[in-house]
Amino acid sequence: MLIERIWSANPLRNFHYLIACPETGEALAVDPLEWRLCFEAARQKGWNITQILNTHEHSDHTGGNEGLVGATKAKVLAHAGAAKRIGGVDRGLNKGDVIKVGRTVVLECMDTPGHTLAHICLLGHDEEPALFCGDTLFNAGAGNCHNGGDPDLLYDTFVNQLMRLPDSTRVFPGHEYLTRNLEFTLDREPDNANAKDVLAQARDQAPAAAMVTTLKQEREINTFFRLKSPSVIARLREDFPDIGPDPDTRTVFVKLRELRNRW
Repeated sequence: MLIERIWSANPLRNFHYLIACPETGEALAVDPLEWRLCFEAARQKGWNITQILNTHEHSDHTGGNEGLVGATKAKVLAHAGAAKRIGGVDRGLNKGDVIKVGRTVVLECMDTPGHTLAHICLLGHDEEPALFCGDTLFNAGAGNCHNGGDPDLLYDTFVNQLMRLPDSTRVFPGHEYLTRNLEFTLDREPDNANAKDVLAQARDQAPAAAMVTTLKQEREINTFFRLKSPSVIARLREDFPDIGPDPDTRTVFVKLRELRNRW
């Protein structure tokens, strides 16, 4: 499986991805808002974009569909529950469905609600697993739930799906927010030495060259994975004293998401 990450350089800080078969050169484009960048990147690699995957229905992820379909005749894939809202979807996807790209690439569809009620993450079962997670999981952060989402569902997605994936899984989100998310982690857990180290590296990097984290790192630096940390809980009680000395992990997650909304 070949992966090309494409930095949009737009105000929304989008990342786009091409996932290609090394044998055939067929490629899948993930959330190609700036579709011309994706088309040109594929052209330079000698790849042929045959499929487009929208992780969810928000326009900053679907807005390039029409242009890229017009240029490539690619088929559009999306969550079955979002297909009507997106429009022009050729294949509606459900939990456990498989997407094949060329002869060698197999991607598993994960049904990951929270940011929206109909959100797909793609899991590539390669030697080093890869998670294309849209706006569900960011490097060192979690998606918001402002526009049709639900923080309780996002919690369930994190705990019942993402936290169970292998440590070696690489994280490929839909936006580049690493520095800001690390600053939030350290606001919540000032003694997190791992987050301090990664933040020092991140501040020296251009967005196009931002590091690709693994889930092992996320467990160390992402406050939304650190729901039992005494430091996180102690800081949270300063803002929400009614949660008590031993809040459950759902309460910690939902309150952290509430704080991040206005932070």
